[in-house]
Amino acid sequence: MPDLLIELFSEEIPARMQTRAGEDLKKRITDGLVEAGLTYSNAAALTTPRRLTLAVEGLLAQSPTIREERKGPKVGAPDKAIEGFLRGAGLTRDQLEERETPKGAVYFATIEKPGRPAAEIIAEVLEATIRNFPWPKSMRWGSGSLRWVRPLHSILCILSDESGAQVVPMQVDGIRSGDTTAGHRFMAPNRFSVTSFEDYAAKLKRAFVLLSQDERAEHIWNDAQNMAFAAGLEIVEDKGLLAEVAGLVEWPVVLMGIIDDEFLELPPEVLQTSMKEHQKFFSVKNPKTGRIERFITVANRETADYGATILAGNQKVLSARLADAKFFWENDLRIAKSDINQWTRALENVTFHNKLGTQAQRIERIAALARELAPVTGADPDQAEKAARLAKADLSSEMVYEFPELQGLMGRYYIEAAGEDAAVAAVAQEHYSPLGPSDDVPAAPLSVAVALADKLDTLAGFWAIDEKPTGSKDPFALRRAALGVIRLILNNDLRLKLDRFFDAQLVRAEAASNEALHDGHVAELLDEIADHGVFGAAFRTVKEKLAGDKAGTHQMTDFLHLERKVPDTSDDLLSFFHDRLKVFLRDEGIRHDIIDACIAMEGNDDLSLLVKRARALNAVIATEDGENLVQGFKRANNILTQAEEKDGVEYSYGADVKFAETDSEKALFAALDGAQTQIDVALKSEDFPTAMAAMAALRGPVDAFFEDVQVNTDNDVIRRNRLNLLSQIRQVCSSVADLSRIEG
Repeated sequence: MPDLLIELFSEEIPARMQTRAGEDLKKRITDGLVEAGLTYSNAAALTTPRRLTLAVEGLLAQSPTIREERKGPKVGAPDKAIEGFLRGAGLTRDQLEERETPKGAVYFATIEKPGRPAAEIIAEVLEATIRNFPWPKSMRWGSGSLRWVRPLHSILCILSDESGAQVVPMQVDGIRSGDTTAGHRFMAPNRFSVTSFEDYAAKLKRAFVLLSQDERAEHIWNDAQNMAFAAGLEIVEDKGLLAEVAGLVEWPVVLMGIIDDEFLELPPEVLQTSMKEHQKFFSVKNPKTGRIERFITVANRETADYGATILAGNQKVLSARLADAKFFWENDLRIAKSDINQWTRALENVTFHNKLGTQAQRIERIAALARELAPVTGADPDQAEKAARLAKADLSSEMVYEFPELQGLMGRYYIEAAGEDAAVAAVAQEHYSPLGPSDDVPAAPLSVAVALADKLDTLAGFWAIDEKPTGSKDPFALRRAALGVIRLILNNDLRLKLDRFFDAQLVRAEAASNEALHDGHVAELLDEIADHGVFGAAFRTVKEKLAGDKAGTHQMTDFLHLERKVPDTSDDLLSFFHDRLKVFLRDEGIRHDIIDACIAMEGNDDLSLLVKRARALNAVIATEDGENLVQGFKRANNILTQAEEKDGVEYSYGADVKFAETDSEKALFAALDGAQTQIDVALKSEDFPTAMAAMAALRGPVDAFFEDVQVNTDNDVIRRNRLNLLSQIRQVCSSVADLSRIEG
């Protein structure tokens, strides 16, 4: 079985596109080969800045012969029908076979497709792949029609086995396939021929090209660590930067340079970000001081002066970049120390969303909500409001304008420089978290309060203007914001009624998006409603004031719409949170139906309470008693529901033990009374494991009752009593969770 080697040699491919391009090349070629009947044993794609390489082992030498049988029209069918069948099969009438079937004589055609040489199939598949390659961005050059990420120079395509190697003949826009490639652009630019993948990889290495991206990354990292260690320093780990740099060079040469003393006092994050974003340098820090003192760059060639010229040029460019950063830092510090609030005022001219007002208006909403959330998180309300007002001030700073990824972090530096408490300053950095499922969750009360306020305002605002996620589209990252709220609540074991805070922020967001509600005392009244959370009575008060105020008549329609919309929107937002909670708890092995059974209970907007109930129910359902109790509950519920529909009455008025006829029936009465007492006490103290255990203990008495007793007996008095007893089963179990929602 021959092996296939393909190399597409071009100008430099952007590092960010290389990995995906290698995967696409492998998938498109191998899928095309298999579809044509050529199977293989193994395939691997490799990439460098100038080449995409695919090695396929154990390929069939030719595709197998395929025999296909087709059933045609009946014998004696109209000539047009037979001729159409013959055209489709590519046969003549004398090649058809007549066969008897239960429905009479029918024509059958046997079509044989002979196998094709592997080279012929490879040429077709490779040409189609090149012409239709899915680059994110591509270009044309010269007079040809081919599009590629950068000009394509050569195509290497060979099949090799024990007898040697042969070129697979094909061409694309005048570029003919061959068995040659080129080495490093500067150190070994001459072309050379290869006979197999092993020969190809070995000759490339001698020509100063490391074919494997993983090998290049490992070489860079090991050399960088050794250099830093020799100087008594540590390299700052950055896997993303390492992968990018490994995609920029074919022959990595690691060099370490020095940062000028005048820049060493810059915050390490500023140095690291500036060097990474502009120069693709790794940061090297002093482990004793935490200061970044040196940098590591990766050249793409060896030089006679061992990189001295390269380093000198890099240091010159770096000094210019860091001079800009130093200017931004010193200028920002001067403003922060004199009046940091001028940055917040500047945000009055920055639009957050055209329907939700400016960044400054959003900060006002977040500050109001943070003040309300402070008692829940254990923070001081005044401090929470102040922290919320300052948390986004750095968005106006020059440093964040230059490096947006430093927002929050720079805010922490600037707020501390302004003389504020360290806890208030920390909020600027921490209130954005958690940004993803693996991001750390803030624990400081002030940071938690503002982080919750920030995310809840975002969610309520976009729900208010009906900009919700749809399908896979979520342009405002609202799913991530909801998951952040869930993690903040659960990690910090917070007890808060989300519905009340949804309502408050929806009122604020609706007022911000409706100009008719901005005027006069209506805006003040809406602020009061949101601040105090007394929506029913407060709404009525506002309506009465608007009805008696001729100037406010035009606002009544908008206000009535607001009164109707807020509850519905709040319910929809809570439902969205419940869906995200199901996804979050799925990783714990808690099924969605178990969560649904708990969502159906009162207090489902208290996520901590809801999750405690779900975890306890999940533990019980996993036991044999719990599983069998659910079946017993469903049996009782089904019998009771059918009887109530048939009789047109509700059996919920209490069963009487004096009508019990059997020991199992009497035992069930006693078990239900005992369980109800235990469950009531446990639920009052939110001891869900105890409540669930008490419910699960009913399994034995319920099973014994159904084995021993016929509910729908001929005696009407006994039947009604037993139906009321089933109602008691339903009532006791449903006080813990809605077991009717449990599947299976």
